[in-house]
Amino acid sequence: MAFTESDVYNNTAFFEQYMKRRYRENSPNESIEKPVFFQLIGHVQGKQILDLGCGDAKFGAELLEKGCYSYTGIEGSELMYEKAKKQLENKNGSVHFLNLKDYTYPSSTFDLVTSRLALHYIEHLDIIFQNVFQTLKTNGTFTFSVQHPVITSSFESLQTSGKRTIWLVDDYFKLGKRVEPWIDQEVIKYHRTTEEYFTLLQQAGFTITSLKEATPNPTYFQDEEEYKRRLRIPLFLLFSCTK
Repeated sequence: MAFTESDVYNNTAFFEQYMKRRYRENSPNESIEKPVFFQLIGHVQGKQILDLGCGDAKFGAELLEKGCYSYTGIEGSELMYEKAKKQLENKNGSVHFLNLKDYTYPSSTFDLVTSRLALHYIEHLDIIFQNVFQTLKTNGTFTFSVQHPVITSSFESLQTSGKRTIWLVDDYFKLGKRVEPWIDQEVIKYHRTTEEYFTLLQQAGFTITSLKEATPNPTYFQDEEEYKRRLRIPLFLLFSCTK
């Protein structure tokens, strides 16, 4: 049975393996996605921040260290939620154990809403975008990252073991549900083209200010071979937009 939304992170064996991979040396999350994400959000001093799919809230702790006024994380996995609570102890941050669709999204409350690699698990993304627009203050910013559509279009490349040397792009314009084999489990994700993300944001009322494909930067790689490998195909897509 394939897992939906954050449910896979409640599988203990999967969770332990995921956490090892997430923070391993040359993790693409750390060496590619994270630097570009921080570049997009810029200075956070004094801002009230909402983070959708906050995971272990290590990102939230970093935002608080950088001077944000408050941090609120939303997390649907109980195992991640427990880690996030510990991460935010004695800090001006909180985490709610909820799926993104169940959060109340208080009106005109946050200066910045973020989401890192969570929204490709969501089926009805239009509703989430509308809720984010509502919860932002006027001129507030929404910045998020997802797996790049050339990755989510087809997971056939994952059928081979070891490091991938070829990535298959197929059914690119066929939107919707995909099942990804990942860390000995099957996970449901939702494929959208870059155009579809752009359209959904516009329909929610946002003005898109930046789009990034997270070009690898050698500064963040200790292994030159890994850096060259990561130049072959985009892994991440990031948007920044304003209300």
